[in-house]
Amino acid sequence: MEAGEIAALGIIVIAFAVVSMRIARWPLTMPMIFVAAGALGEATEMVDIAPDHEAIAALAEVTLAIILFSDAVRIDIRRLRRYLAIPIRLLAIGLPLTIVVGTLINSLLFPDLPLVQVALIAAILAPTDAALGSAVVEDTSVPVRDRLALNVESGVNDGLVVPVVAVLTAAVIGESRSTPEWIGFIAQQIGWGVVFGAIVGGGAIVALRWSDDRGWADARFQQLATFVVPIVALFGAEALSGNSFIAAFVAGLVFGSFGARPDEETPTLPVRLGAFTEDAAQLFGLAAFFVFGNVLLADAITDATWAIVACAVLSLTVARMGPVWVALIGTGLRARTRLFLGWFGPRGLASIVFGLLLLEDTVAVADVGEQVFGVIALTVAASVLLHGATASSGARRYGRWAEEVIESGDHAERRSMTMEDELLAEKHHLLPKSRWSVRR
Repeated sequence: MEAGEIAALGIIVIAFAVVSMRIARWPLTMPMIFVAAGALGEATEMVDIAPDHEAIAALAEVTLAIILFSDAVRIDIRRLRRYLAIPIRLLAIGLPLTIVVGTLINSLLFPDLPLVQVALIAAILAPTDAALGSAVVEDTSVPVRDRLALNVESGVNDGLVVPVVAVLTAAVIGESRSTPEWIGFIAQQIGWGVVFGAIVGGGAIVALRWSDDRGWADARFQQLATFVVPIVALFGAEALSGNSFIAAFVAGLVFGSFGARPDEETPTLPVRLGAFTEDAAQLFGLAAFFVFGNVLLADAITDATWAIVACAVLSLTVARMGPVWVALIGTGLRARTRLFLGWFGPRGLASIVFGLLLLEDTVAVADVGEQVFGVIALTVAASVLLHGATASSGARRYGRWAEEVIESGDHAERRSMTMEDELLAEKHHLLPKSRWSVRR
């Protein structure tokens, strides 16, 4: 980005801050506004960022890592065990089914594409987005059970999809490996991601806690050090051929839990240290969505066909909501809850990152990367619009319904929704709770 483009982005940030409280109840979210601002800048030629896919991919990767880390810091893994049933089902059953259903839909919509390419599209569009889902996750009217399920799912599924995307991308570009080599590759990606993330997150919070107890460290530098943790996890895991996004999320989980003390009445040390990182995640996120709107959205809309539009709509509905419904069979959750969890599975930064990396990997294969990325970009744009427009109102309506259910006298349902310690969960920062009054 050139000087004028950076200045323009800064002006938009200031303008958004000025009216942020005023529009808090409107059907607008930060991603919607900054994607639209980026697209408007490109359309009017006032801001025209050079389409450097490598630089954009790097920005999106760093942004996603910081967001994953920041959200994970507020999840205490010592208490998470009580809440794991739903997110485990969403990840172990819903995520694979989403890829399978997406592949079947894409095969019907794009009959000329090889099976491996339509499967690649489905895999890239499978993970949900932590940034786009924050308006729902942070709405305290939504039961803690449902907010935690969506938050954990969005934090973990990005990393779980990476090996699948890598394998399918390798197949698209003609790279061949034996079955044992693929198994070793996947194990290395997940294993090193988890191990390195735990080491980085655990080592950082132990060192910061030790220095904090002795009054050795300046609070400003403690927050800067915390901001660096997901960056170290991201690029360190990549250097070890591990999964960068799993490493960033695990680093946040361990960082938040190792530094938490059950008897603390105030926000725990990791939450306090992560304040700057949380704000930085906002800044990186709005920059990423602005660049997406300015550089990638126009081509996606121009090149859209009926099949691409149908793919975007079906990816956000049938390919997501059907698998979630199946994954939650046997949980006793009511139909409205299943539909709520199914609908609020937005696609965003993870899909953009995977799509941009695909463009780099498929330069030798004519039109493959561009063709697939067109579908991805339009789906993300549709998600920004549809999920952004329904997040606040949908969460409020669902929250009111859940409150009526809790007050209905159904003890089992009350226990399921509130876990009988929602206030305790909030007190110990089990869930992200924005320090801002406005939605992200």
